[in-house]
Amino acid sequence: MTPPPIRAVIADDQVMVRQGFTVLLNAEPDIEVVGQAVNGLDAVAQADRLDPDVVLMDIRMPELGGIEATRRITAREGSTAKVLVLTTFDLDEYVYEALRAGASGFLLKDASADELAHAVRVVAAGDALLSPNITKRLIVEFSRTAGAPRVPLKERIGDLTERETEVLSLIAAGLSNAEIAGRLVLAEQTVKTHVGRILVKLGVRDRTQAAVFAYESGLVRPGGL
Repeated sequence: MTPPPIRAVIADDQVMVRQGFTVLLNAEPDIEVVGQAVNGLDAVAQADRLDPDVVLMDIRMPELGGIEATRRITAREGSTAKVLVLTTFDLDEYVYEALRAGASGFLLKDASADELAHAVRVVAAGDALLSPNITKRLIVEFSRTAGAPRVPLKERIGDLTERETEVLSLIAAGLSNAEIAGRLVLAEQTVKTHVGRILVKLGVRDRTQAAVFAYESGLVRPGGL
């Protein structure tokens, strides 16, 4: 049985970007663009009404910016939508704030059609941020400004087993499940099970947010990888 297509909403104040991404994504057999939003407020409203799997979110938009829109979408009770941030620069400072707001990943606006479709699939599946190198660069960079570890976060680490804590540290280092399995000499399915339990125990949406948690709790520190 063929699974239903990934349902996406594209939020960008530039009509050419919205239409171009819509054409590219609708050409994929497993992705369907179900809405286009012209600003952050529109994105929040469409996410609430359409309940998409992924929202492709521009950061700089009128009415309401992408960061606050991301925060509202991911904070909505019952929402399962993942946010994929669109940006012009691969180390745009606003990307860090978007990750804190709950975004699951980011994509450069000049990405190829294949990269765009791949990013949507990866984020929809709750997997890596896009690539381990990008994960590590982003998380390490924004964690430099995170300040001292927040106590409630650090206390929640105590809910994890020793093995789960080890797996979380490797997630924060940007390793894929296969790489973690190789590092810890485990079956990949076992690692996948550990990751699922980590997400439940920490109350986070995906492995990207788990990595953010690892840094903000002080479990992993910049330069300590």
